[in-house]
Amino acid sequence: MAFIRKRRLERELYSKERFSLLLLNLEEYYFEQHTANHIKNKGCRDERKFRGSLKICSKSIIFEPDDNIQPIIKIPLRDCISIKAPEDNEAKNPFTQDTSGGISVVCNQVFLIKERNIIAPYKTVRGRTEHLFQLDVAGKLGDVVQTLHQLYRASCLDKMGDQAAMITAILQSRLARTSFDKNRFQSISETLHMECKAEMVTPLVTNPGHVCVTDANLYFQPLNGYPKPVVQITLQNVRRIYKRRHGLMPLGLEVFCTENDLCSDIYLKFYNYQDRDELYFLIATYIENHITEHTAESYMLQWQRGHISNYQYLLHLNNLADRSCNDLSQYPVFPWIIADYSSSELDLTKPETFRDLSKPIGALNKERLDRLLTRYQEMPEPKFMYGSHYSSPGYVLFYLVRVAPEYMLCLQNGKFDHADRTFNSLAETWKNCLDGATDFKELIPEFYENDSSFLVNSLKLDLGKRQGGKMVDNVELPPWASGPDDFLWKSREALESQYVSEHLHEWIDIIFGYKQKGSEAVAAQNVFHPLTYEGGVDLNSIMDPNEKVALLTQILEFGQTPKQLFTIPHPRRIMPKLKSLSRTSSHNVSITESPVSPNEESFEDLTEESITLAWNNITKLKLDEQYKIHKEAITGIAVTCNGSSVFTTSQDSTLKMFSKESKTIQRSVSFSNMALSSCLILPGDTTVVCSSWDNHIYFYSIAFGRQQDILMGHDDAVSKICWRDGRLYSASWDSTVKVWHCAPGETLSSKKHHFELLAELEHEVSVNTINLNAANTILVSGTKEGTISVWDVTTATALHQLPCHSGTVLDAAFSPDSRHLLSTGEDCCFKVIDVQTGMVISSVTTDEPQRCFKWDGNTILSGSQSGELLIWDLLGGKVTERLKGHTGAVMSMWMNEQCNSVITGGEDKQIIFWKLQY
Repeated sequence: MAFIRKRRLERELYSKERFSLLLLNLEEYYFEQHTANHIKNKGCRDERKFRGSLKICSKSIIFEPDDNIQPIIKIPLRDCISIKAPEDNEAKNPFTQDTSGGISVVCNQVFLIKERNIIAPYKTVRGRTEHLFQLDVAGKLGDVVQTLHQLYRASCLDKMGDQAAMITAILQSRLARTSFDKNRFQSISETLHMECKAEMVTPLVTNPGHVCVTDANLYFQPLNGYPKPVVQITLQNVRRIYKRRHGLMPLGLEVFCTENDLCSDIYLKFYNYQDRDELYFLIATYIENHITEHTAESYMLQWQRGHISNYQYLLHLNNLADRSCNDLSQYPVFPWIIADYSSSELDLTKPETFRDLSKPIGALNKERLDRLLTRYQEMPEPKFMYGSHYSSPGYVLFYLVRVAPEYMLCLQNGKFDHADRTFNSLAETWKNCLDGATDFKELIPEFYENDSSFLVNSLKLDLGKRQGGKMVDNVELPPWASGPDDFLWKSREALESQYVSEHLHEWIDIIFGYKQKGSEAVAAQNVFHPLTYEGGVDLNSIMDPNEKVALLTQILEFGQTPKQLFTIPHPRRIMPKLKSLSRTSSHNVSITESPVSPNEESFEDLTEESITLAWNNITKLKLDEQYKIHKEAITGIAVTCNGSSVFTTSQDSTLKMFSKESKTIQRSVSFSNMALSSCLILPGDTTVVCSSWDNHIYFYSIAFGRQQDILMGHDDAVSKICWRDGRLYSASWDSTVKVWHCAPGETLSSKKHHFELLAELEHEVSVNTINLNAANTILVSGTKEGTISVWDVTTATALHQLPCHSGTVLDAAFSPDSRHLLSTGEDCCFKVIDVQTGMVISSVTTDEPQRCFKWDGNTILSGSQSGELLIWDLLGGKVTERLKGHTGAVMSMWMNEQCNSVITGGEDKQIIFWKLQY
């Protein structure tokens, strides 16, 4: 309830002032104020004076009496008959000396607001009345009357576009005659970087003024000095900054000094996008890792792995999709979750308790949907299925009227909605969303927060009487809620439930994802009016000002569809191994048929405490021993089960066997004069397999100390080999990955292996690396041109082919749960890919290439080009520890199953042993 909290704060700061910008009409500006007396019944026996403040606005004159018993008077300029100062001869009359500095306003309609300081619908007084305002500073009379005459002429223009153009010209003239007051700088040593004109945006209103950026602060100085002379934000405190689309134009900028709050510190709207972009650049330079920390993909990864809640993820997506609580036409949208508002107990173990998140609200009732689709088929272009939106200013204030009544009065010209259309009951509102002909609204974040005040009429507002004679008071809650706080608690519990966690991605597809637009939106029955979509209309191409104003008004009232964040299906959340609560859907079927087996749908397949403990303490990794054992760079490392023998391959063409116990080289074998690229040990620790740049794969018998077999399977260098379940996987620069079935020779004999080619995975360019997931069902390959391919090895078919890197892919590996894939390349980037959808969900830029790595799904241990080992917090996109090691690039890395022992091989010809020291 961000802007409500902000409004409460403003009330505390300016508690004596009843005036607010919400008393203005939509798209109206407040220009200036003057201390004055309002004289009633001048010249009569009952003449009275009321001291207060006269506000000059672009469409009205507002007088706020100091005495809060008296109502605020609002006189629309369009309803004025005359505005003038007293005639000269009257001013010289000794009996009218007190009218010096007076302005006479004759009108045929006036609104009385906040009488006795009570928030209520405006009282309308119709008929000819005269109001005399006597300024304290008589010398300003001429300027004030001239301004009012200008604004009066604008209000009398027939067309709204012409009115807006004239008022804009007056506003721009005022802004051009003023500039930011540099005396407002916090320090005389501040250096000015930029100054421009802009408007501060708050719900339903904008306030023009001057923006100023120095090397230390961001300032906004309102033209009218309201609500305070200067808004100041220290740049070092800025945590997030978002470009916004405001009024269908890319002119907005929102600045946050908090990480997770929905409430921003300032929202600015500029008059051109160049000023907006320049200010964005200046502020962004003060934010570390701004780009990597705040992308939809980085938040998706955190959500998938359970590091942020469903609620937090939805807040972040709303922020990234231009949703702001300062813009009611783009207020954050949250889903209806609960479908049961009649039971005495809320059972979150039953799927029937929940709304079907795979469908928009309008498609939940089949009978209504059939009627809408019939109309849609008969409709001329441009077609749309729903005549109203799921989020609009009216819907937001429908929910919040009890805590934001002044916003509702502003939106509805001084009136509350009809009592029977007010937010009276959760059950009634849900039923109307299911059955109503034009009601398709979703919820707002407040339904899943901690402040239940929006459900309670604590202000004792008179919201009217319903048809049955009952007064509108507190919102009627479902039987399963003991009170407003309990209702919110259970709603949050439902939002974070297993069912919702399993299905939230379906709703995201509809609101923020690939089902938002195009043919997928049609198939999902999710088509709204074209004007509500980003890019639905180009306001710059509309020359007619009246048409432009009409479009903006229509959008403000109708609402806007969020910016599209995803263009392919959103991945599911990774859930614990619990019984699933799922409705059958085609999307679910495709998931169960994917190569990722159901048993892998867990947070992390790291059940052993030692593994978890190791990764939690990975920053405590220490260099233990190091040995120079080769003449060239080390390319591969394999270790026997007992850890006693370490086998290494090198570009010096040799395979070496190093004894950990004696710290000596016990074997040195050369199969050809070409470099060896990788090695592995077959189960049983009897055979080492090596890949070579001479196109061959060599099998070396440890027991007999000789070459046992050779596989001549490729037409170019073999770059990497893997072994799983009797199958050998080989990658080559000949643009293939081959899968071999290997029947080994009998132990302690000279019988050869029997090789059978099972599959050939073809690529367009040389393959540099491969890896398999834990279940041996999916293979990843990375090429010299930067392409990552994901293969279903059970069918030898490509699932995804993604141009991830701009240079050679150096290493790639699946997370332990097989849900994600991490790759690193020569382009100094880590990329995280969702295996199911093929979506690149995170990209982390590194200072130098990371040539090899190990990871647990959250933390990365990588070997860098310079020889350091780096420990990365993947979700934060930053290095948490640097470990000095090799003097050249780290070329290969081995880690034991317990993840507490690491061996690295370097370009410096050394192997280094690393150990965790708790």
